[in-house]
Amino acid sequence: MAATQFQPADARMCFPCWDEPALKATFKVTVEVPSELTALSNMPAIQETVNGHLKTVYFEESSTMSTYLVAVVVGLFDHIEDTTADGIKVRAYCPVGKADQGKFALDVAVKTLDMFTGYFSMPYPLPKLDMVAVPDFSGGAMENYGLIIFGEIELLYDEMHSGAYRKQRLTIVVSHEVAHQWFGNLVTMEWWTHLWLNEGFATWISNLATDWLFPEWKIWTQFVQETTGGLRLDALEQSHPIEVEVHHARSVLEIFDAISYEKGSSVIRMLQSYLGDDVFQRSMSTYMKRYAGKNAKTDDLWSVLSEESGIQLNSMMDTWTKQKGYPLISVKSKDNTLELEQSQFLSSGSFGDGQWIVPISLCLGSYNTNKNFLLEGQVRTVDISELLYSSDSNSSSSKGNDQGKCKEHSWVKVNVEQTGFYRVKYDDKLAAQLRNAIEENCLSETDKFGVLDDTFALCEACQLSLSSLLSLMDAYRKEFDYILISRLIDVCSNVAHISSDAIPNSVNELKQFFINLLLFSAEKLGWEPVSGERHLNTMLRKEVLMALATFGHSETHKEAMRRFQAFLDDRNSPLLSADTKRAAYIAVMRNTSSTNRTGYESLLKVYRESDGVQEKEPILRSLASCSDPSIVFEVLNLLLSDEIRDQDSLYVLSGISLEAHETAWSWLKENWDLISNKSGSGMQLTWYIKKIVSRLSTQEEADEVEAFFASRMKPTFAMTLKQNIEKIRIKARWVESIKQEQSLPELIKGLACRV
Repeated sequence: MAATQFQPADARMCFPCWDEPALKATFKVTVEVPSELTALSNMPAIQETVNGHLKTVYFEESSTMSTYLVAVVVGLFDHIEDTTADGIKVRAYCPVGKADQGKFALDVAVKTLDMFTGYFSMPYPLPKLDMVAVPDFSGGAMENYGLIIFGEIELLYDEMHSGAYRKQRLTIVVSHEVAHQWFGNLVTMEWWTHLWLNEGFATWISNLATDWLFPEWKIWTQFVQETTGGLRLDALEQSHPIEVEVHHARSVLEIFDAISYEKGSSVIRMLQSYLGDDVFQRSMSTYMKRYAGKNAKTDDLWSVLSEESGIQLNSMMDTWTKQKGYPLISVKSKDNTLELEQSQFLSSGSFGDGQWIVPISLCLGSYNTNKNFLLEGQVRTVDISELLYSSDSNSSSSKGNDQGKCKEHSWVKVNVEQTGFYRVKYDDKLAAQLRNAIEENCLSETDKFGVLDDTFALCEACQLSLSSLLSLMDAYRKEFDYILISRLIDVCSNVAHISSDAIPNSVNELKQFFINLLLFSAEKLGWEPVSGERHLNTMLRKEVLMALATFGHSETHKEAMRRFQAFLDDRNSPLLSADTKRAAYIAVMRNTSSTNRTGYESLLKVYRESDGVQEKEPILRSLASCSDPSIVFEVLNLLLSDEIRDQDSLYVLSGISLEAHETAWSWLKENWDLISNKSGSGMQLTWYIKKIVSRLSTQEEADEVEAFFASRMKPTFAMTLKQNIEKIRIKARWVESIKQEQSLPELIKGLACRV
């Protein structure tokens, strides 16, 4: 099999060209291949001539496009096809014998092609769209014009082995790549500085499409995870603006990151919320028509949006795209006023000088009692006496159940439904009222998520104590919502990591507290799926069981091991579903050691005997979760062999246990030259840095990382390395701050005892 991947600057390695996005051309592709193979390119084949064992395939001349979108795939495939309402033929090319696994992706592609045609008031411009699953593809997927290439796991869906998360992920990825046929291919960024026009918009509109296809998934509630990803990276001093200067072709790969994707899409959502859906959609249609077949820059988009909305947006939006970072909105209450003050938020605790024009939304004691305005200066005092009167005179409208209690507490929530790209810090009185509102179920899941997420970020930046964060987390013990519990688990994991260095004697009690937080959900869900249950409940079961296995819950381990043994006896056993396998695998590895290798060897045997990538992925994500560093070292060595494909190394690296992070760093240093040569100039090197280097947590380790890479730096990971060294120093500072909390161990003891 052969497949091209030219983005961002590798078309020049295949054919002579001016390899820049603004220099568009038409292309006539001809390939000579073994006669039994299928050859695909951007356009339909118009002629084939066979000469013995070879054939020459001639493709129709392409539409005008950038060089990085030219593509060729050659291989043995089975395919299925369907047609859109406009007569566009869509095909899914799958490994031989697995065409049925392409049906779900094909259905998503056909429906989203029709949806985007209507949304943009602009038809898909090519006569066909092919989607191809290839076994080894580092980027996940690539939106080549008319020929989208996917790693197998992003295109193939198997009812038996693909869980609920994989179904959702596939929907979003396919929608994302189809959206690129407009945002990126039809209208292309002028230069890589404006990459976010491609990736931010494709990320945002893929969520719009997924919500349209599956409204029961509550994808806009889940979108806050995208926002959090952007907020975390953009709180670093080593972040970069959305519009980032790109001077070296090899450094382009580094900006395919949470700024271009997550921050970009979150800023778009914030603007859409500010302007309204109708104005925004009308603007997108005008933008597409004006720049179809051409290139555009960020200012061109703002100009169109300003024309359609009648609001001059350039100066406002420049504060979000031309400077890095985002604001922390500090809120204080006094009598009948609120004082809002903005300052740049940095996880390091440093002071930035950024200032933004911020769309503020707030509600007071009720989602019906709200106020929206622009914060254009550093400070603004808001008179809320009318809101207080309105709150008193109207019946309280909460997102929860007990309206009377919600009214009583008169809480204030800023950044309603988390549509703004900023964080909020409340004074003590307002924070206490918000905690009460959470306990009384007055807030929406999205706003509960926002309060927790902001509190964690402020704690990490040493602006709030760990004690205050843990006390807030205790208010979430009766929650039963996927997005909320998922974030709670992430926070628990991060706190466990930092506490192992800061307060090692309290870690076991801390893990017991975390287990107690999750037992409510675990007991309601159990291990067995209920017929017709909500998609989000299925995903929640997976997350909760995995967390309980990781934190060492004995009952979860016992049940997981029982089910795993049944699975070993019968690979078709119903006792382990696609959504619960990984929890069982983690339990197996947490019970593995150098003196008890049985579970590890059994799991490796399952991996080696598995045929599909859907079966292999959860195993790979679990292998390094062992608490014995020597086993993790052995697992990491598998990455240097041919047993694990290069593109699958990310799964293993993502699962490295808390106990093995120092071992992983030693392994990386020892094998860096081999890894570097094996990975070449692709994205994979950045995976090793993000997943191993970022786990370290002392100033001495940060110095060691800097010294090690001083003579090994490459443009492909220079910025990523600086960001992750900064993360180490942020954690080191946090550790020292936690050590100063004298009453923390006693608080943790009390929380661990609460059931």
